[in-house]
Amino acid sequence: MTTGAALMDAPLIVVVEDEEHLAQGLLFNLQAEGYRTRHESDGDAALAYLLDPGESIAAVVLDCMLPGTDGIEIVRELREAKLFTPVLMLTARSRPEEIFEGIEAGADDYLPKPFDLNILLVRLKSLLRRTAWQRDPAVTTKQAETAAPSPEYAFNHRTIRFDELELVAPNRTTHLTVMEADLLRYLTERERQIVPRKEILEQVWRVHEDTDTRAIDNFIVRLRRYIEDDPSNPQHLVTVRGVGYRFVANP
Repeated sequence: MTTGAALMDAPLIVVVEDEEHLAQGLLFNLQAEGYRTRHESDGDAALAYLLDPGESIAAVVLDCMLPGTDGIEIVRELREAKLFTPVLMLTARSRPEEIFEGIEAGADDYLPKPFDLNILLVRLKSLLRRTAWQRDPAVTTKQAETAAPSPEYAFNHRTIRFDELELVAPNRTTHLTVMEADLLRYLTERERQIVPRKEILEQVWRVHEDTDTRAIDNFIVRLRRYIEDDPSNPQHLVTVRGVGYRFVANP
């Protein structure tokens, strides 16, 4: 375990990475950016800590392949435990299927290895900013007044609160990951337009590899459970056979 020497009120970033040289480089640079850090190199130990940390965690930088419990299972168990700490997953460039497994499990963002450190820091700051908007109503209101994209989208007695990462339905409120919110925003902004699977992969999830685009279908199935009255007979998130999807607010 490695703990940064920054001030105790600085955001805590947990780095779960078993490659020691990579982990130490991340810890050094995160501390230089003013974050506190904690390092876990074993999946089992990391999961035990993340489920009961005893302190507030700002975000987790999580490798997909770990000894013990792997990164995808760690994310899945955190979400099942209703813990929505932002997770930036690190994936092997040669295994694009990890991206989809991580997204489906509940990761908020990902980076393929090898990655540019500056890009990691930008992605991490973006996740932390989203979390701040969610926790601070005053910040959320200010964003709604100044930002170009709408902070909400309402349809069929449901409201998607993009900045707060929530979908509010008559009988429940569902927490959204950043990637779920980003995909819903992309589809609702193109209401009634056909959006190809490949476009979703490239424009929303930034996947540019030669990947089987059908891997996105399981993710769509989960979104339908959030937004459809009858997910087995979708009226809002409609499949366009052989092409992609179309969002329809008022069928």
